[in-house]
Amino acid sequence: MESQRNAGSARWGSFVALGDSFTEGLADADPNGSFRGWADRLAEHLTAHDPQLRYANLAVRGKLIRQIVDDQVPQAVALRPGLVALNAGGNDIIRPGSNPDAVAELFDSAVGELRATGADVLIGTGFDTRGTPVLRHVRGKIGTYNSHLRAIADKHGCYVMDLWSMRVLRDIRAWSEDRLHLSAAGHRRVALRACEALGVPVAADWREPWPALPETPWREQCARDIRWAREYLAPWISRRLRGVSSGDGRTAKRPQLEKLTAGRPSA
Repeated sequence: MESQRNAGSARWGSFVALGDSFTEGLADADPNGSFRGWADRLAEHLTAHDPQLRYANLAVRGKLIRQIVDDQVPQAVALRPGLVALNAGGNDIIRPGSNPDAVAELFDSAVGELRATGADVLIGTGFDTRGTPVLRHVRGKIGTYNSHLRAIADKHGCYVMDLWSMRVLRDIRAWSEDRLHLSAAGHRRVALRACEALGVPVAADWREPWPALPETPWREQCARDIRWAREYLAPWISRRLRGVSSGDGRTAKRPQLEKLTAGRPSA
């Protein structure tokens, strides 16, 4: 890993992102009607150092790790990129009865397959979900999964984007209205964290404190919680009960390696 870190600002030439809604970039709206997200933002930072960089994003919302391993990993192998970002397993971990040990085995096999091509691999840990209304109940499973991810990174020589330690993401402004996906500001900070993990120089700091927020009256907070439960929590539970995924019928937003559109800010 030391040699990788010393070459962190080198030109990879091509970058492919794999995963689910987190990597697709949900809740970080793009002016073209799609979603931007931390992976797109990372690609923009990489492009600032190498304008010839080609980028693909194969992530699709709602996907489980088996689907990512079976569908996205072979596509990435065929593209033969210099750098791959793999973030998977979150949708599995939050499901009742899921086994983080079994999920980690699949993740390990995927990383091994990607590394065998000669690609560098960036993986991200799970978020610390303390204080969140639903996901705090699976915090222990996320912690167990994170331990596996770090062991996998050591085994295969991967870069690690440590999301668990990002205390700035505990701020409500880091999350969208659904409280399950990052906001644009949250995605921006994660992209900066990824740059730090890869050794890519950037001007901004993901640790920058949030501006002070006025205190929210109790009644207003209760009203927000009720509206959130009605508009986001209930539909999410309904989809789980019906076995329906938000990604059903969807395809990757950037299936091929292409240069980014000129003029996009790296922020």
